[in-house]
Amino acid sequence: MARAAAARPADSPPPLPLLPKRRGIELALLVGAVLISVCGYLVVGLARGHALPGGAVRYGAGLAGLALLAHLAVRFRAPYADPLLLPTAVLLNGIGLVLIFRLDLDTPADHAAPTQLMWSTVGVGLFITVVVLLRDHRMLQRCAYLCAALALLLMAAPILFPAINGAKIWIRIAGFSIQPGEFAKVLITVFFAAYLAANRSALAHTGRRVGRLRLPTGRVLGPIVAIWLISVAVLVLERDLGTSLLFFAIFVVLLYVATGRTGWIAVGLVLAGVGAAAVGTLEPHVHSRVEDWQHPFAGIAAGKGPGQLAQSLFAFAAGGMLGTGLGQGHSYLIGFAMKSDFILATFGEELGLAGLTALFLLYALLVARGYRAALGLRDPFGSLLAVGLAALPALQVFVIAGGVTGLIPLTGMAMPFLAQGGSSVVTNWIIIALLLRISDRARTPGRGEGSATGSATGSGSGRATGSPEGHASGNGPGHGSGSRSGAGAGLSSAGPPGSSAGTHVAQEAGSDARFGAGSWVVGFLKPTRSQGQGRDRSHGEAPPPASADDAPSPEAGR
Repeated sequence: MARAAAARPADSPPPLPLLPKRRGIELALLVGAVLISVCGYLVVGLARGHALPGGAVRYGAGLAGLALLAHLAVRFRAPYADPLLLPTAVLLNGIGLVLIFRLDLDTPADHAAPTQLMWSTVGVGLFITVVVLLRDHRMLQRCAYLCAALALLLMAAPILFPAINGAKIWIRIAGFSIQPGEFAKVLITVFFAAYLAANRSALAHTGRRVGRLRLPTGRVLGPIVAIWLISVAVLVLERDLGTSLLFFAIFVVLLYVATGRTGWIAVGLVLAGVGAAAVGTLEPHVHSRVEDWQHPFAGIAAGKGPGQLAQSLFAFAAGGMLGTGLGQGHSYLIGFAMKSDFILATFGEELGLAGLTALFLLYALLVARGYRAALGLRDPFGSLLAVGLAALPALQVFVIAGGVTGLIPLTGMAMPFLAQGGSSVVTNWIIIALLLRISDRARTPGRGEGSATGSATGSGSGRATGSPEGHASGNGPGHGSGSRSGAGAGLSSAGPPGSSAGTHVAQEAGSDARFGAGSWVVGFLKPTRSQGQGRDRSHGEAPPPASADDAPSPEAGR
């Protein structure tokens, strides 16, 4: 031991402690999630038919098999990933299957549970594909503009097909329906994260000041605003106001997190209010939903009977604190949207306020772990991508829950993992896979916050090392000497996403290359002491040598 200590330089810090992988905890939680879902399936059968349902074994075996395959993929390909993300997704997916099976008993001519289980299988298959093949989330940064182009094509495709329930958001082929907007939201989030990561410093510190808000130059903000306006215009033409509202909210959230400017929240709220008022007044389909929201009991007063929103409010009232019990509610009175838009009303009636609280806590856990993964990365693109992906289900849950409870007008979006919809459940599984891959990068020793150094390439060679003050200096072909410090450390606005000169220059150098200093997310979800050991050492001791894991992948440096 004395010889080993003498061989090590006196100023080098001790090695970082290895973080536990937590895969055993993940497996135990998966077993609990499957058992809760199977118990719910059995309770529904006993409540409705006074006997165990015939498909209980097949349902339990199918859900357990999907969970096991997903767990094995994470265990061998992302061993340091967050252990709570996958069990939470499995539990939410299982509860959704139970609710759809329960509603199928009231609609004998429309059995949606087998189809939903098939789409869940497709979603888990894509989940495994992403976890196995996507070795580094930064590879997506090279495809930023390609993702934007694909998102616009997917959103425009339903225009060629007939409208369904007043909106052109589905593509029907050979009896199957696909909602391309669900996949487009992931692609557009990748583009927003990549562009804002490459131009964060320019957005935060350049431009004309108007009051307390600094407006960036049109050259910097123009491309991302153009993509957003085109996407929103296409969605408005298709009458898909829910997805357009989601895209706008993601744009504002990522812009705020990237710059730390709270003024963007105020600007976003004002623009959203003006746009909602204009569309709600001029568009007949949206205007009818606004009228239903303002007068939910107008149908009863006119002698036409309660509408969908009124039936939803009656369902929540009947549920009370503990609910009527699984399978013993009357939410089928809501009508054709009971398995999609209003499935939360079924949950609230049969499991009560206590069940709704537990459900919202599951969604909150999912979102919080996504934010946690974002805080564990020095890579600005990865941090913004994790925030955007975690914000997607958060915004959807707020909009849907607000719509069915009468807080805001209905938008026609699907409850993540819970509502009937193949495109929705597949997209949500892809989001979970990306968050798991990002969290694995953040928790792996030497890659996330545990490393005080970072490396990047400007032209495919050379190395940049972060100093304790957060400066980045580079030596080698394609690098100049200099420093980057402050809020823009580790970022470059010299090129678009995917360019070696603008995207990957000193991405992981210095602790300032993360969220804006004014972001409330940072203050609310601060990393633990054990995760920030690398930063504590950087004030008094020299950083450890950069490891190979800190260098960008060969694809990222091209």
